[in-house]
Amino acid sequence: MPLIGYARVSTEDQTPLPQTQALKAAGCAEIHEEQASGGNRARPVLARVLERIGRGDTLVVVRIDRLARSLSHLLEVIERLEARGAFFRSIQDPIDTASPQGKFTLQVLGAAAEFERALIRERTRAGLASARSQGRIGGNPGLRTRDPAALRKVRLARADGYMERLGETAQDWVPQVRRLRPAMAWEDVLRIVNAPLPRERHWTQSRLLRAVNAYVRNGFLPATVLGRAGRRETDDRLPAIVAAIKGADPDITLQAICTRLEAMRERTPRGRTSWQPSSVRILLERAAKLGML
Repeated sequence: MPLIGYARVSTEDQTPLPQTQALKAAGCAEIHEEQASGGNRARPVLARVLERIGRGDTLVVVRIDRLARSLSHLLEVIERLEARGAFFRSIQDPIDTASPQGKFTLQVLGAAAEFERALIRERTRAGLASARSQGRIGGNPGLRTRDPAALRKVRLARADGYMERLGETAQDWVPQVRRLRPAMAWEDVLRIVNAPLPRERHWTQSRLLRAVNAYVRNGFLPATVLGRAGRRETDDRLPAIVAAIKGADPDITLQAICTRLEAMRERTPRGRTSWQPSSVRILLERAAKLGML
């Protein structure tokens, strides 16, 4: 199985050399380095690695904190890897999702995270009940009196929180939207975005449009992505979709494209639900002739 290394440092004063040496010693022939904060989930190098990693590959880090600073982010990355048929290994921590022991450790970490969330919820409910019994009403006094300054602060805080949450999932949809819009209809873009994601992380079209509008307003995406999609000939639709999948991952195999199309519930030109590599090859050749690749 190909081993793909990922090394991260937080500042320019730090060097990733010790990490890269450890990753080479572990057998990683391909190593990606990044200088970014561990608290930032929208890291471009990590996003590219997760987009390009293939079935059977293993993402390797020296320590867990080089990949994620929170348990929720770690579990999110591992879920993305599992959705692509890939694995995760930490050299200095007992996690290797290719082994039963590593999977067990991951399950324990997930259970601990859920237990911690349950404790926080219980403490919050108990605190609110205690305050009510003493006659104290929770909340912001400015909001209770509808103070304009307080309302504005809340709106700004909500907007900041929304943008932060979008940043955690940006690698799932921003590259596809930037590349496919407005040449492709939103319905098809949505299906391509959702195809590699686990069902619980699927986007709806209204939610995706809201996210795109927010990124356009903040200058993270060009306004052109919101333009009206041009009419496309019926015969050109499947080549366009296959070309979009290939463009997102140039190394993807024909069989993997078949799997992606079946996950999108896309029918073959003959109306079948099961795809064959030969059909994908023909569509890719047509897409190349049409200038889509």
